[in-house]
Amino acid sequence: MIGAVVWAAVSLDVADWARWTLAGIAIAAVSSLGIAVLIGPAARRLAGEHQPLTPAERRQMTATERVEAINAARHTLIQAATGLVVIGGVVFTAQGLWYTAQSLDASRQAQRTTEQGQITDRYTKAVEQLGSRTSLDVRLGGIYALERLAQDSPRDHQTIYDVLTAFIREHDPKPKAAMPATPATDIQAVLTIIGRRNTNLEHSFTELDLSHIRIRGADLSGRQLMHVNLNGANLNGANLRGANLRGANLGDADLGDADLSDANLNYANLGGADLRSADLGDADLNRSYLGSRANLRGADLRGADLNRADLGGADLRGADLRGTDLGDAYLLGADLRGADLREVRGRTPDQIRDMARTDSATQF
Repeated sequence: MIGAVVWAAVSLDVADWARWTLAGIAIAAVSSLGIAVLIGPAARRLAGEHQPLTPAERRQMTATERVEAINAARHTLIQAATGLVVIGGVVFTAQGLWYTAQSLDASRQAQRTTEQGQITDRYTKAVEQLGSRTSLDVRLGGIYALERLAQDSPRDHQTIYDVLTAFIREHDPKPKAAMPATPATDIQAVLTIIGRRNTNLEHSFTELDLSHIRIRGADLSGRQLMHVNLNGANLNGANLRGANLRGANLGDADLGDADLSDANLNYANLGGADLRSADLGDADLNRSYLGSRANLRGADLRGADLNRADLGGADLRGADLRGTDLGDAYLLGADLRGADLREVRGRTPDQIRDMARTDSATQF
C-alpha cells in the first residue's frame, strides 16, 4: 500500500494539493508501521529475547521480571519513536512552508507580470493621447497620465520625462515662427510637470534635454530644474523666481528680462547667456560660470551670492550689484563700467579695479 501511494504521488499527473496529500498518507503509514515494529518485535529483542526462552530460562525468571524487562524496552523505544515522529512532523511542516513560499513567489511573479502589462497599456494609451493633433483636451489627458505613470512606475521615470521633453522640443514655435507672449497650454503643462518631478528617482548625472526650446514668458517659479539642459533656449521674460537650477546648462540662453530672483544657480553654466535687465536679486550663484560673453547689462544682482563665481569677461555694464557677495569671485576682464558696487562684500574697490574694467560712472 505504501509503495502504491508513493508511486501515485510521484507518477500521476495530479494537482499539487493531491500530490502533497498522497505524500502525507505515505509518511503516516510508514510511521505507523515503524512504531508497531518498535513496540513489538524490536522491544522483545532489545529486552534480550532473541529466541524463545527455554524451560530452564523461564524457571529462572519470574513472570514479573519478564514483563518489567519488556515494558522498559518498550518505554525506551516509544521515546525514540516519539522523537522520530516529531522530527518527521518538523520536516513535513518545513516542506509545507517551502511549498507555500513557492506558491506565494509564483503569485507575486504573476502579479508583477500583470502590473507590467497594465503599465505598458497605460503608457501606450497616454502616448497616443499625447500625439493627438486635433484636441488639446486629449493631449492634456495624455500629459497628466504620463505624470501619474512616472509616479507609479519608477523604472519608467526617465523614459517618460524623455518623451515629455521631446514633446516640448517638437511642439514649441519654430525659429522662423512668431513667438507668443506665453507658451501654449500643453507646453506649459509639460513644463509644470517637469518642474515638479521626483528628482530622487534620477541619477546624479541624469540630464533632461530642453536645449534650444523657445518658451518666452514661461512660468517655472519654484520648479525643480536641476541639471536640465537649456543650452540656447529662449526663456526671455520667463518667471524662474525661486527655481532650483543647480548644475543646469543655460549657456547661450536668452534670459533677458527673466525673473531669477532667489533662484539656486549653484554650478550653473551661464556662459554666453543673455541676461540683460534680468532680475537676479538674492540669487545663489555660488560657483556658477558667467564668463565667456555673458551679457548682464542692466541686470539686478542686489544681494546675490557670487562667491567663487566666474565672471571673467562678463558684460556687467550698468548692473546693480549693491550688497553682492563677490568673495573669491573671478573678475578678470569683467566689464563693470557704470555698475553700482556699493556695499559689495568680499572684494575691496582696489581689488575690483585691478581685475575688472571700471570707469568714472562705476559706483563704490
